[in-house]
Amino acid sequence: MTKQPVSVNGVVRWRDVGQSENAAPATHAPKSVLLRHAIGEVLRDVRQRQARTLREVSHSARVSLGYLSEVERGQKEASSELLASICEALDITLSQMLREVSDRMAAEENFTVPDTVPAEFSDQFKREYGISATSSKDIPRDAGTYTAAR
Repeated sequence: MTKQPVSVNGVVRWRDVGQSENAAPATHAPKSVLLRHAIGEVLRDVRQRQARTLREVSHSARVSLGYLSEVERGQKEASSELLASICEALDITLSQMLREVSDRMAAEENFTVPDTVPAEFSDQFKREYGISATSSKDIPRDAGTYTAAR
């Protein structure tokens, strides 16, 4: 492959020549997701689902409207204190927001998060409390304390 000068509006640029038209484009590694972008997207989505304006949330969180806007657009890296304040203003916990960020980043990276409950514990729980039991809320109040080592 060779380079050939091409003039566009008086600016000379170099173009590759000799490459076949059917050549496959170069594959690039997947673009990594920046944490500040993912956090901003989640905060904006939560705010919009609540049908709230930037002004309302910035006032409740005691942060400037411009700064909140930059955080939502992923242009500013917010401190943990600021994120806690924004989450409180949005009436969500910091852990809920971070979980959503984690889930989105895992999806972008084509990473599947495994279930955190080992299958043997889940099976034992269902045997003891019924096949329809899916959480501790399904345990009868008089059933006592569930222990994994029975």
